[in-house]
Amino acid sequence: MTTRRSFLRDAGALTLGGLVLPHLSDANALFPGMAPRPVGLQLFTLFRPMSDDPKGTLEKVAAVGYKEVESAFSLRGGYYGYKAKEFKSLVEGLGMTWRAHHAGGAPFRPRPTPPASTTVTAGGGPAATGAPARPAMDFSKMPPMLNLRDNYQQLVDEAGEGGLSYLICASTPVSTLDEISKSIEVFQKTGEACKKAGIGFAYHNHATEFDAVEGGKTPYDLILSQTDKDLVKMELDLAWAVKAGKDPVKLFEEHPGRFPLWHIKDIKSDLKTITEVGNGVVDFKSAFAAAKTAGLKYFFVEQDMAAQPIESITTSYTFLKKLLA
Repeated sequence: MTTRRSFLRDAGALTLGGLVLPHLSDANALFPGMAPRPVGLQLFTLFRPMSDDPKGTLEKVAAVGYKEVESAFSLRGGYYGYKAKEFKSLVEGLGMTWRAHHAGGAPFRPRPTPPASTTVTAGGGPAATGAPARPAMDFSKMPPMLNLRDNYQQLVDEAGEGGLSYLICASTPVSTLDEISKSIEVFQKTGEACKKAGIGFAYHNHATEFDAVEGGKTPYDLILSQTDKDLVKMELDLAWAVKAGKDPVKLFEEHPGRFPLWHIKDIKSDLKTITEVGNGVVDFKSAFAAAKTAGLKYFFVEQDMAAQPIESITTSYTFLKKLLA
């Protein structure tokens, strides 16, 4: 399974046994004091289909039952080849809401990637024998990508045109203290611009943000402590946090209200293999029970460019609808 970070790395870019939860008849058990949230989808899960046929793919997403989407980059450039207002109209015409967009924190230019003989897992190793191979991707004709370091104001303006609730930093260099410091500067500027535009700003994590850097601190700790909590929120990817040995609920309790967005992703017990929601070890029941503490507003299913994306998002959606019913 190709992850967003490993995908970017492989493209020459910036350098958990199954747990099945019981059906819950009372949504208030998971959303105490809060209204239940609609199920959203991060479209990076459908990277190839969205690049090939965005309208047809979105029709399939809507048919599954998803009500909100979060966009990412594509081979078509822009917003799957559309301008912000055009993409907003397309999504709304299918009965969904375009809620957020992912942008890179720093510039990169992907290079062509060869097909993989086996699917790569979240840990970088091969998936089970017989798993579908990753398709080759040619980025040579892809328009240049905007990034927050160089184009934050344009991205904020376009987010406003699209009527988005949040602009998200999808990934940024955090391997050294200098990289972290520069990224924090970008986050602060972007957060200020977003506030002026009436939009929220948040940072999306992978597992590496929880690895200690020079001085013993982790990038995640530094970002949380050195950014304005009202300007820079977090989009917690539950599976990557679990992979890093973190308890999402504890993070919510330590930083209440800082996590208005979540990525709903699952991971098998090897803590390497990303899987459909409900087929791994992430404790979604406990996480959703702490939604008010987290400050949850929106959540998006993601399975990092799944080999069988429509089947994958259907499985995840079905599980979540039962969990939240």
